[in-house]
Amino acid sequence: MNLTGQQTLPVSQADAWAALNDTAILQAAVPGCEAITPTGRHAFDVRMAVSIGPVKARFKAKLRLADLDPPKGYRLRFEGSGGAAGHGKGQALVALRPLSAHRTQLSYDVTASMGGKFAQIGAGLVDLVAQKLAEDFFARLQAALAELHPRPAAAPAPAPAALSPDRLQRLRGWLRRLFA
Repeated sequence: MNLTGQQTLPVSQADAWAALNDTAILQAAVPGCEAITPTGRHAFDVRMAVSIGPVKARFKAKLRLADLDPPKGYRLRFEGSGGAAGHGKGQALVALRPLSAHRTQLSYDVTASMGGKFAQIGAGLVDLVAQKLAEDFFARLQAALAELHPRPAAAPAPAPAALSPDRLQRLRGWLRRLFA
């Protein structure tokens, strides 16, 4: 399975990097994630619930960050097992590129392979579920970033100037002539 895409994040490159390395933010953003536990330098254990079609499983996975290039990106290697439901492994390349002081483009390229019942379901359904999980992840990540880095509200439009009594009188006269 391959999955690639880009997202624009409403934060600086440094803030995007910090969020992508914050286990609390990632746990809240990853659909079905129950826990992300650091196990060493750039290594994590992950527990998550996954459903593909009729097959549901709780996965235990190991993640390792490699080729770190702060704040530009990294490679994420993963391997996990969901018992009889199946197993999977792969990697994701994540790149961050500043678009402006408060906008960053995140590009991702995921390659994964699966075995067990999940692999028997069919590549089409697996790809659809992977795309939906990615969409949900980015929606949750966007919400977390908006909460952590709120943008100042735009100033309200100024109220229209009040009409002077003289102008109001002239406007009334003009309207009477117009509709008389």
